[in-house]
Amino acid sequence: MALLVIASCQLMVVLDITIVNIALPDIQRSLDFSTTSLSWVVSAYTLTFGGLLLLGGRAGDILGRRRVFVVGVLVFVLASLLGGLAQGPGQLLAARALQGVGGAIASPTALALIGTTFREGPERNRAFGVFAAVSAGGGAIGLLAGGMLVQWLNWRWVLFVNVPIGLLIALATPRWISESERRPGRFDLAGAATSTVGMVLLVYGFIRAAQDGWRDALTLASFAGAVVVLALFLLVERRSRQPITPLHMFADRNRAGTYGIMLCLAAAIFGMFFFLTLFVQNVLDFSPLRAGLAFLPVSAVIAIGAGLASRFLPTFGPKPFMVGGALLSAVGLAWLTLTDVHSTYAGSVLGPMLVFSMGMGTQFVSLTLMALSNVPTRETGAASGLLNATQQVGGSLGLSILVTVFGTASRDEAEKQVPDFLAQATPAEQLRFRRTGELPPPWSDEVLTAGVSSAFVMAAVFALLAALIAVLVIQVRPSDLERLKGGTGPGGM
Repeated sequence: MALLVIASCQLMVVLDITIVNIALPDIQRSLDFSTTSLSWVVSAYTLTFGGLLLLGGRAGDILGRRRVFVVGVLVFVLASLLGGLAQGPGQLLAARALQGVGGAIASPTALALIGTTFREGPERNRAFGVFAAVSAGGGAIGLLAGGMLVQWLNWRWVLFVNVPIGLLIALATPRWISESERRPGRFDLAGAATSTVGMVLLVYGFIRAAQDGWRDALTLASFAGAVVVLALFLLVERRSRQPITPLHMFADRNRAGTYGIMLCLAAAIFGMFFFLTLFVQNVLDFSPLRAGLAFLPVSAVIAIGAGLASRFLPTFGPKPFMVGGALLSAVGLAWLTLTDVHSTYAGSVLGPMLVFSMGMGTQFVSLTLMALSNVPTRETGAASGLLNATQQVGGSLGLSILVTVFGTASRDEAEKQVPDFLAQATPAEQLRFRRTGELPPPWSDEVLTAGVSSAFVMAAVFALLAALIAVLVIQVRPSDLERLKGGTGPGGM
């Protein structure tokens, strides 16, 4: 029962990243988001989740893990309820940010609770296995559940569904999970605040540039503010006795390279889900449920790729999988740039999506391995937490850059489509266009497809950059390979 409670929380937090993706087109129509500002529905959650993840883990150590776990779940429940009731973009984004806060408190504490609840050995190993399976499968469950909820009810239920689940978890926790021993320590609130605010300003700058151009005063002010706040964050972390982001973690070239690769790959995978969701529902006219089913092969192939990498890592080491996986991902994304309004799912989307997924799957195990390579036991939590935080923040930042590319390309395409539309539109359609500034189908399909294709070009560049980092930075020593084969080489991985 303890494992069921912990795994249910992790499933709720993980699937929330993908369950909302399927609902994006309906959210856009319901609350009048622009396509560029729509990315905030994803980023508002992942930025606060990634930015506060390490602080959430520290809170569990200092205040007691069961207590902090319940607080995180209840914050997540409240935010989900508020998000489902939102009547405007600002209300939804505030609720999504609060969801990220709840997730950042609950998720690392859930993992730590396994260590304190289950005895070391086979029992704990099985518990970690279940936790990992839930984390990996949560994305696929979210896609399918999101499609069913949006199609059979409405988009608000992708948020409302968390309320009864979260309340059951909060009620069951005191009965089945014992409190952990508190450890003395300090909260690095200044580090958490400056890192999160700095990244929000940076992401806002890119999204603002997509809407209003690079010369806009607020765009420039946002970038300037991001530079100042992130510089302050580095200064705070250097002086803090218990920093939220241990900067010495970046001193090891393999670990620093791994974090850089994760930044790039997270940007690619967040962009792939975001733009393909819009494409298959708006251009290919898939229903939400059909869109959810269309993405299920992604999770299956990622699992296959991860299994193959795990099997052959002792023979070849992690570097070939990091380089080859990044190149496969780049090929899949480059293939997706060929999509147009005449594309089909089977002919133009499924193939590149599977290639991309295989590339991602072969890298996940290798990235985790290298992030924990040569890390003292007392710092394994910080190293793995930093990798998770890098994934969330990299995804948000990368998506904002891709949205900027999308916005520029779609504006250029719209300028080309307007004369043709005005020549063929009825007086009523022309009046609606002057009032809203939005082109109707099929002209809007051309605009969306042009923007999506350009965004995939930039996503492929991110994947190539990840491959380049893997080639130039990652170094696997003979002792590391010996350790992978079950030997006792120094340095351990």
